[in-house]
Amino acid sequence: MHVVVVGGGMAGLATALACARDGHRVTVLERDATPMPPSADAAFSWERRGAPQVRHSHAFLARLRNLLAGRAPDVLDALLAAGATELPFTANLPETLTDREPRPGDDELVALACRRTTFEWVLRRLVLAEPGVELVDGVAVTGLRAAPAAAGPPRVTGTDALDADLVVDARGPRSTSDPWLAAIGARSSPEELHESGIVYFSRFYRLLDEAAAPPLTGPAAADLGYLKFAVFVGDNATFSITYALDSHDDELRRLLADPGPFEAAALALVPTAPWRAPGVSEPITGVHVMAGLRNRYRPFVADGAPLALGFVPVGDAAVCTNPLYGRGCSLAIVHGFGLADTLREHGDDLDGFARAFAGFTERELVPWFRSAVFQDEQARSGAAGGELPPEDPRAFQQAVFRDGLLPAMRTSPVVFRAFLRWFNLLATPEALVSDPEVVAEVLAAYQDREHRPAPPPLGPATRYELLARVRGEAPA
Repeated sequence: MHVVVVGGGMAGLATALACARDGHRVTVLERDATPMPPSADAAFSWERRGAPQVRHSHAFLARLRNLLAGRAPDVLDALLAAGATELPFTANLPETLTDREPRPGDDELVALACRRTTFEWVLRRLVLAEPGVELVDGVAVTGLRAAPAAAGPPRVTGTDALDADLVVDARGPRSTSDPWLAAIGARSSPEELHESGIVYFSRFYRLLDEAAAPPLTGPAAADLGYLKFAVFVGDNATFSITYALDSHDDELRRLLADPGPFEAAALALVPTAPWRAPGVSEPITGVHVMAGLRNRYRPFVADGAPLALGFVPVGDAAVCTNPLYGRGCSLAIVHGFGLADTLREHGDDLDGFARAFAGFTERELVPWFRSAVFQDEQARSGAAGGELPPEDPRAFQQAVFRDGLLPAMRTSPVVFRAFLRWFNLLATPEALVSDPEVVAEVLAAYQDREHRPAPPPLGPATRYELLARVRGEAPA
């Protein structure tokens, strides 16, 4: 089968690799003219106008690392050789967790520390080395070709540029194939769209002495209500700091886009301050800003029938989640390998393939879309300084998450690992609240909330205090 993948980012490359290793001929069409850089560090300056998110922090979660270890170990080896590192979560337990005995499954709780550009550079090199794969860059696909259909959905036969047996849309979170579908007489996707309501800011740094990197034993991320922030370890002695705030907070939004206030904020936050202490690191980029972030689901089987045969979306073109939660790249690669697996099972039965792939998407990606929508709703309520109304059935969940789950994570090895498995996509969102032992410990922590000392502050208590720091109106 000839598979044409439109888009040469993470989802497109993963799909190309998995399909090629199943014996398919694959052509990747990439809109940006993106010749291969000579090294991972050079890839950090890659011109990727079609993928502005490459300049931001990325998480490569345990599910992705485990998939590579089991299905594409050469990719994992090449990433490590290029400077990525493995991050075993249970090797750096928080000091409050006194039970430090290893447990079954700990070997699965390992993520990857890597810049997005390094990961994509490694993946593209290996894709290009596969027999039967061609990557053509500088080609903008503008539509689909389709065979006339007497009844049922149209049969896609290629793009405007190339014939194909299967066309895969891997153009990312801002793409829409509705004009393409309309032009061939297909229905549009019944899209679900939820704005995240946040804007985020990232800046990258290089450690001056990698051996002197701050330890990762404490929280490297936190939510202060008015601001969320995190440190992301990268490859080759790099790391990044990211802030996220309400998109309507015009004052902080304007300030944090400037390197000076960005650095003042880093020094005001307990987890980030050691990374920006004198002599520890130096900036290697300016501040990158990204807005318009959303959760989006575009099903391609609706009312029991595929919208078109021989055409499917993959990765963010199908299911996009708020990047704040760090799931995008991991889910995109899971989706690409799932597409290849589904194609292997159904061969030339494109109707059966479309339905089965829609089922895979519903099982493996859509729960994380629903979870992200709910998390965003909670975050908006917290940022507004209020609670969900008591009559809202989610109000109790919100309170238990804040005053039960998070405190229990600091002292319970069971809850700590359950949360990590959820965070790393190794357990479904429902699994976190269906384990009786986890639920019992979380509820016990919640019921003890009035007697528990407050956790140590991780930054200024109020937005006004942070504003004073970043304006230089308060002592550092």
